[in-house]
Amino acid sequence: MTFLRQVSRILDEEHRNNLDLLGRVEQALARAPRAGAARDPELAKLARAFGEHLERDITRHFEFEERELFSRMADAGEGDMAALLAEEHDAIRIVAGEILPLTRAAGSDGLDDAGWEALRRGALEMVERQVAHIQKETMALLPLLDDLLDEETDREIAFAYATL
Repeated sequence: MTFLRQVSRILDEEHRNNLDLLGRVEQALARAPRAGAARDPELAKLARAFGEHLERDITRHFEFEERELFSRMADAGEGDMAALLAEEHDAIRIVAGEILPLTRAAGSDGLDDAGWEALRRGALEMVERQVAHIQKETMALLPLLDDLLDEETDREIAFAYATL
């Protein structure tokens, strides 16, 4: 899908990058043994990258959408969609909060087999939630922004996002 506005294109690119990482996480965890994952340095490296993504990108991305976009959606009569996306943000933040300590520990060889199993379950839940959320945003939010934002507003909030 090709988007007209800078904000839509920026968010779409982030979504694509996130989907790539989520796919790698899902595949790695599906292939990882139930026992012994704590001794896999590549899996530990991926867990660390996933944790960094959760801390940095989700926070920045979600806060931007909530601050700059959802109120505009509501003003345009799309308040129900904005509320649904905000609820999903809250649910994703809860799961992220649960698995962040596990990703940090995994990245520093601090997880035993039970910890890796907890990380696996939480990360797979996160993958499922984020993929579904990204699909909703790609199909509903991003096309709406192309209609909702004028050129000047698009430029202003794209710049604001870039400086976060």
